[in-house]
Amino acid sequence: MNSRATAEGDERIHVTTEGLVALESQARDLTFVQRARSHQQLAGRMQSALRGRGLIFEELRQYLPGDDIRSIDWRVTARTGGPVVRVYDEEKERPAIVIVDQRINMFFGSRRSMKSVTAAEAAMLCAWRTLGSGDRIGGFVIGDTGIAEIKPHRSRNAVVALADAIARQNALLCATYTEKASPARLDETLLQVANIAHHDHLLILITDFDGHGDRTRDLLLRLSSRNDVICLLIYDPFLLELPRSGDIVVSGGGLQAQLPLGRNAVRSSIDTFARRRGRELRAWQRDLGLPMLPVSSAEETAPQLRRLLEQAAWRQRRR
Repeated sequence: MNSRATAEGDERIHVTTEGLVALESQARDLTFVQRARSHQQLAGRMQSALRGRGLIFEELRQYLPGDDIRSIDWRVTARTGGPVVRVYDEEKERPAIVIVDQRINMFFGSRRSMKSVTAAEAAMLCAWRTLGSGDRIGGFVIGDTGIAEIKPHRSRNAVVALADAIARQNALLCATYTEKASPARLDETLLQVANIAHHDHLLILITDFDGHGDRTRDLLLRLSSRNDVICLLIYDPFLLELPRSGDIVVSGGGLQAQLPLGRNAVRSSIDTFARRRGRELRAWQRDLGLPMLPVSSAEETAPQLRRLLEQAAWRQRRR
């Protein structure tokens, strides 16, 4: 891959606000819900493959013949001297928050694009689809220099603001990056999300999980207990398909590093690292019950995301 200086405008290496906004058309056939309509009496637009939309309080009114007696508010009834019922309406929306990793650990790619680019594309596809469903959309962009927050709104401006925040952080990533990597930033962001997503949010975490640990697991458990959480695990297949001989030169354009893959110790170290991370994340998926969807930076993002979400919905229907 070329360095930032020599790769100005290369969409494989860096994203732009305009390019991310243009992904809207590719998001129209993505789905976070089952295709079948719900046949329940109180039905929303679709039957959710995830946590169902709830009921929200609308008003108090006098009891009318035919009302369910279970809806009577006995405290208000006692104060007023006449039967009063609580009226609920089905919740019309579920706010969605996209959490996308743009730290220096994401600035790697062996084929199609950098992991940071794939993560940015996945975030925007999810954001556009959420807005298209009529829900509020917000996000957090994780960077080594800080965390950008976009509060949920039901507007195109919110999606464009998310695209702009991603593009700004993405532009900082380069081979000569001097900021100290921040493994703890992932947990810091999840804690911020937990402070605002108290219940019934859709949370989409897009990262390679660099810096994850027990604290990360606890935060995901806390978030998933009252919200729907989907994890998109961004990976590059290089670590899974290491050449068996020779040296590999990894370059950002101006800087180069040589990996002597012909040495058993080097190959073994890289292979052990990749396998250990894979085992840990699969265990999280099993223990926490979270969809952990692997998205490769070596393939087009939209077709992968479409296929993975459909498979996740199918598995949910089979339960």
